[in-house]
Amino acid sequence: MLLLMFRHGLRVSELCSIKLCDINLETREFHVNRLKGCNGGPHELYNGESPAVRAWLAERAKMNPPESCDALFVSERRKPLSRVTVWLLINQAAQAAGLEHLEIHPHMLRHSCGYALVNKGTDIRIIQGYLGHRSISSTVRYTALDKKGLRNCFKRILYVTQSLPIASHNRLVIFNKLG
Repeated sequence: MLLLMFRHGLRVSELCSIKLCDINLETREFHVNRLKGCNGGPHELYNGESPAVRAWLAERAKMNPPESCDALFVSERRKPLSRVTVWLLINQAAQAAGLEHLEIHPHMLRHSCGYALVNKGTDIRIIQGYLGHRSISSTVRYTALDKKGLRNCFKRILYVTQSLPIASHNRLVIFNKLG
């Protein structure tokens, strides 16, 4: 979940709104429904994302959510994951990485996505399209922060989250009891 947010620059609401029909593991892509009047579209599932989504889908199936629940990410209550729960998950990952003093929030993952793309030398117009911005001024804002601080911060968070089992039901239960 956090990996998708970071790599695809997802807003919390965009993550929570991903539906099962938006994911295609066969073609290794998913549809991003951008909010705030931004342009959505297909995104490729990168290294490790397809197996992680597949593992989550197996875990989700064990949770036996009602057929009417078409959200990809569901809580222990078998309902779509809430924005509050995502905030709590990110806060717990930040604490595990020793970063609780930085007041980490989900939108920082979107900013970090922009940074990562800029640091790889990606053209700003490509980043604009990738993040779904209609206006280039929105994209420039995402890339004009303290690069070194955010890069170090999220390297530590990603290190911690990569060591967590992706489809550990016990971990999901702990996180989902929060929201």
